[in-house]
Amino acid sequence: MRMELSPFEEDGLEGEGDYEGLEFADLDLAGQDGRDARFLDCALRRCGLDEARLTGARFIGSVLEGVRGVGTDLAGAVLRDVELTDALLGGVQLHGSVLERVVVRGGKIDYLNLRGASFKDVVFEGCVLVEADFGGARLEKVVFRDCSLGQVDFSGARMAEVDLREAAELDIVRGVDRLAGAVISPAQLLELAPAFAAQFGVRVQGPE
Repeated sequence: MRMELSPFEEDGLEGEGDYEGLEFADLDLAGQDGRDARFLDCALRRCGLDEARLTGARFIGSVLEGVRGVGTDLAGAVLRDVELTDALLGGVQLHGSVLERVVVRGGKIDYLNLRGASFKDVVFEGCVLVEADFGGARLEKVVFRDCSLGQVDFSGARMAEVDLREAAELDIVRGVDRLAGAVISPAQLLELAPAFAAQFGVRVQGPE
């Protein structure tokens, strides 16, 4: 990413806009329409993204730092060589998206829709994900490190080289049967044992 960025000075985002080497700092982009826009070597810092429409947008070699908002629509977006740090987001739509060489560090994201998304070389570190929906997603070389996964849904997901051992919390409400291709710790195995037993129709009870 470029060391020096030019400040973004336009009135707002444009659909299919082409943004390169720009810094979006402390801007309220709520409700903005940036569908199919391209952000190359850009930085979005402390911007409000409530109900922003960024479907199909492409973020390449960019940083999203301290962004916040509810209902941000990034369905079908592409994030490649991106850092997302200290985000505070809720109800984000990222279904059908592509994430490659992405780092998600810090922050909290509630009700994240990742259904059908594709992940490759992605790291989740020190973040909190509440009710994240990975249904039907494809995860390859994904690491969850010191992050909290609360009530996560892996239904129909496909995994290859997914490392969950360092997750601070691993609470799977659906899709425990989709963990083939993932590695978990012995402690996590014990915590997930009831879910595994239920998946195979095994009842666990003590002697009478």
